[in-house]
Amino acid sequence: MKKAVISGGSSGIGRGLVETFARAGWKVHFTFHSNEAAARDMEQGWEGKAKAHRLDVADREACDRFCKEILEEEKNVDVLVNNAGITKDKPLFSMQDSDWSDVLQTNLSGVFHLTRRFAFDMLKKKKGRIINLSSISGIHGLPGQTNYSASKAGIIGFTKALAKETAAFGVTANVVAPGGVVTPMIEKLTPQAKEALLQAVPMRRFCEVEEVARVVYFLAEGAPDYLNGSVIVLDGGAS
Repeated sequence: MKKAVISGGSSGIGRGLVETFARAGWKVHFTFHSNEAAARDMEQGWEGKAKAHRLDVADREACDRFCKEILEEEKNVDVLVNNAGITKDKPLFSMQDSDWSDVLQTNLSGVFHLTRRFAFDMLKKKKGRIINLSSISGIHGLPGQTNYSASKAGIIGFTKALAKETAAFGVTANVVAPGGVVTPMIEKLTPQAKEALLQAVPMRRFCEVEEVARVVYFLAEGAPDYLNGSVIVLDGGAS
């Protein structure tokens, strides 16, 4: 049985990822930060295939403990999907220090914390795939999201550099950058903001979670090894 670690797996895109991998017969260790009820519900629904772990990916020491625990239990991890992320949207002139640091620590440093440990184990075994979730916000930038856009752009740069470091050892690293996805994050937007986003999408609809999950699973299981250091943009043709 193949093993995957997925951060931020209790809701939204992460939930879709966990379900997709578990349905395909993988054992999935997924993290959650605060939504324990949803995480345990997921765990019970996929008993034996999905295991929930409370983790703040911004906490380096907690991440180190988590990685050690998983590797001791499973001996190896085939795929790491860095999905955990938060938003604290505000115009720059009203953004607080904590709005900036919290988003960067969770979205970008969290990727570093988990990837460093799991990638090292993959390198030793000369096999593994790392898939990082970015966003079109990290490519084009979106108003009110200087913190979020910076974190998601950072993930792209991080992944491109990592791909060059790990390629010779049989480990690939790629990025999926969705546009607006039908998740609670989109639902928080005002009707005006939603309409503004849709106007830029030729398909005139938001991306479905299942569509993101299909692309991520392709990178995990079906993609050729030569697909490395790439950014797959999933935005309905907007860009």
